[in-house]
This record gives sequence, C-alpha cells and structure tokens, in this order.
Amino acid sequence: MLNTKAKEQIDKILQNNGNSQSSIITILQEIQDEYRYLPVEALEYVSEKMNISPSKIFGVATFYENFSLEQKGKYIIKVCDGTACHVRKSIPILEAIRKELSLTDKKYTTDDLLFTLETVSCLGACGLAPVITINDKVYGKVTPEKTVEIINKIKEEETNGN
Repeated sequence: MLNTKAKEQIDKILQNNGNSQSSIITILQEIQDEYRYLPVEALEYVSEKMNISPSKIFGVATFYENFSLEQKGKYIIKVCDGTACHVRKSIPILEAIRKELSLTDKKYTTDDLLFTLETVSCLGACGLAPVITINDKVYGKVTPEKTVEIINKIKEEETNGN
C-alpha cells in the first residue's frame, strides 16, 4: 500500500508528463529513479490514475530490460562478461564480489540494499578489459583484489556518512 507521500510523488510525475499513454515509459523511468525499482503498488496506482489496464503497465515494465520489479541497491555493480572481459578473467572478479557481499547467482542485492550485482554482455570498454561499473563509473583493468578494495572503500564511505 502506497502512503500519501508516495502517491503525491507519483501524482507529480504524472502531472509533469501528462496523462497520455505515450508517456508511460518516461513515467515509469521517473518512478524507478525515485525508488530504484518499480514497486508493484506504484504500478497499480499508475494504472488506476491513467485508466490503463494493469496488464499493459506490467507488460511495459517487464518488456524493457532497464526496468526492475525487484528492489535494487544504492550502488549497482555491473560486471562485463563480454568476450574481451571474459578472456581476461571477469568470472573470478564476479566470484570475488559475490563472496565479499554474500551474494549468489540467485541473490543479487545485499540485505542492507547497499549493493546490487549484475552481469552484462558488454560495457563498451573492451580496451580496458576486464571492466566493471559502479553506478556508471567505469573501472578498467580490475582484478578480484582491486574490485574488493573498491567495494570496501564504498562501504567505508557509507559508514562514515560521506
């Protein structure tokens, strides 16, 4: 159930984008920017407010890869497993991140919602392979040890309130 503040935020997004079906992708993007994912309750609310069937809203939300119905962490770590990164040992990096953050191939987000781990086919930085991004900041020529250092630095900054 959405609280009053959440409904007001969504109402503002709807008002800023118009109540037209052609705006649905932009509306969902802005809702996801707000929550870091698309809460089911928010999708149901948008459906009701825009007079669009829930199945159509959910269809759009599940069709596009950039939308997520699962809550994500504050920091999105993307590990490239394209050809260049794979041959330069991206899998040990992925395994080191999973170990450091207590994640698995089925559990992508830490319990504290600080990190979400994703694998991608290509980040477009093959010359820097192996590559990861954290919230779109590119880290090239990383090793498992270097990656764990980066993650621990972020954890430390979060703990110290930076």
